[in-house]
Amino acid sequence: MEKEKVKDLIDENNYQVERLLDQKVQIWSEYVVFSGIWWFGVALSTLPWVLWFVLRNRQSSDRIQYAGFMSSIVSLTLDVLGDQYGLWHYRFNVIPLIPTYFPWDVTLMPVGIMFLLQFKPAGSPFLKAILFAFLTSYVAEPIFHWIGIYEPLKWRYTYSFPIQMGIYLLAHYFSRRKNFQELT
Repeated sequence: MEKEKVKDLIDENNYQVERLLDQKVQIWSEYVVFSGIWWFGVALSTLPWVLWFVLRNRQSSDRIQYAGFMSSIVSLTLDVLGDQYGLWHYRFNVIPLIPTYFPWDVTLMPVGIMFLLQFKPAGSPFLKAILFAFLTSYVAEPIFHWIGIYEPLKWRYTYSFPIQMGIYLLAHYFSRRKNFQELT
């Protein structure tokens, strides 16, 4: 296929995506923003961080926040991939142009992990990973589905379990890194 033809196909695809995003923002601005379920998402985006700020272990907060940030990056990446491949999708987004559910990936996942990391830090990371995976896969996901925010299309809660375990264990790994040198 010639280069010009490929460019035209890509440009047309981008145009279609832009049209759909405009439509999504229109729906969001007319029906979602300032609704009760939108305010629920705003609360889920902010209140856990307030709790974290008040209850965090101040001696380890930088290290734990680093692990939380890394878990958020992994969660966001996987969530975007799942959404884009049509495995699930979200409704009632807090921010319309972000394809994932912002409170989940940027607040609930990392803050939940950070609290687990600081609770009994010498405890078994595998037991904590199992607890985290159970709570996120079999409690939180069904609740978000029941509320109507999360719609699994080609996905089962059980598929999330090993992924959530992996995200927790990765965060645990990052929380234990010691190769930080002061900037000079």
